[in-house]
Amino acid sequence: MRPLLRRIGTDTRYLVVGFPLSIIWFVLMVAGFAVGAATSAVFVGLPILATTLLAARGFADVERRWLPEVLGRPVARPRYRPSPPEAGWFRRMINPFTNGQSWLDLLYGIVAFPISIITFVLAVVWWAGSITGLTYPLYGWIINAIPGNTGGLGMLLGLGPELWIDVLVNTTVGILFALTLPMIVRGAALVQAGLGRAMLTGVAELHERIDDLAEGRAAAVSAEANALRRLERDIHDGPQQRLVSLAMDLSRAQRQLKRDPEAVGRMLDQAITSTRETLDELRALSRGIAPPILSDRGLAPALAALAGRCTVPVELDLQITERFPAAVENTVYFVVAESLTNVAKHSRATICTVSLSRTGDYLMLTIGDDGVGGAHVAKGHGLSGLGDRLRAVDGELAVDSPVGGPTVIVAEVPCG
Repeated sequence: MRPLLRRIGTDTRYLVVGFPLSIIWFVLMVAGFAVGAATSAVFVGLPILATTLLAARGFADVERRWLPEVLGRPVARPRYRPSPPEAGWFRRMINPFTNGQSWLDLLYGIVAFPISIITFVLAVVWWAGSITGLTYPLYGWIINAIPGNTGGLGMLLGLGPELWIDVLVNTTVGILFALTLPMIVRGAALVQAGLGRAMLTGVAELHERIDDLAEGRAAAVSAEANALRRLERDIHDGPQQRLVSLAMDLSRAQRQLKRDPEAVGRMLDQAITSTRETLDELRALSRGIAPPILSDRGLAPALAALAGRCTVPVELDLQITERFPAAVENTVYFVVAESLTNVAKHSRATICTVSLSRTGDYLMLTIGDDGVGGAHVAKGHGLSGLGDRLRAVDGELAVDSPVGGPTVIVAEVPCG
């Protein structure tokens, strides 16, 4: 009940207090624009128009401070481009003309005025109907006691002059107004706030989206570059060294083939062993790049295979069966693989849990262990590439790993 009352109070304040502000805003915008446009030919109009746009920006900032309370979510403030540092007085004066959001602020002050009239009237009428109807039993007897009063609504309806009829009718009307008050006030507030969000923050949200896309692209490039460098290092330190050693052993065996056949046999045995180890390393590297089981059978079998190879016991809770886009599956697989590697190398854990489920259009991945903690995504640590890999697909990562443990890694990956 308390949240409902708080919501009604917030919406009512927004509509009632915003109405006089919209009147002032409308008058200043119309007058400033009309006078400025009419006198722009004689240069006087330019300062008037610039001042009007700056005033519109101030009113818009006030409106933007109210929107989060009504909409229940934060809103972004557009970035108004400042004038260049070396600009002269004329360039600084006309700078508001170069900001598209300034014109939207002015337009909103004009467009929102008729809407604010309607929403204000709705709020006042529904509050008045609720209060007067519900409190009629307290003052209705006074009205009926006035000389010459013929019974109010009860007589108009042909039901007789009795006081209880007036009380019943007016109280019923008050109850109807009170029951619909939350819906009417909320709807009016959302209409007005929705228009404000579209016109006063739409450009800012578009800029934020562009920045997020640019950041995601940069993160994808960084993640791929890091993966390629790591792959190159792993190949150089592992299979490449073994292949060089294998080539040297085979050359030596070829030279001793006639002189010492037994030694050649031992060299060939070592070469075969080295070849098998090299193949195992190459298979491990290929699993880290694009494991066949992932592309053929999906996330659940691939993660089960990862868990089976981990040196720390892993408990799996996989609540998904469907397939997802390749980028999503590869990202989830990479996060789990890196996390399990980090657990095996650094955590000293005795148990690890991996949980994967779908909530709406997101995959929720949770990885936990009972190790010593201290894991984080700073550069140079085992989890450093996870944040970039997730940002590349508009995902998010949270790591909670206090010193002493336990460690919990939560990744949110869009899949819709």
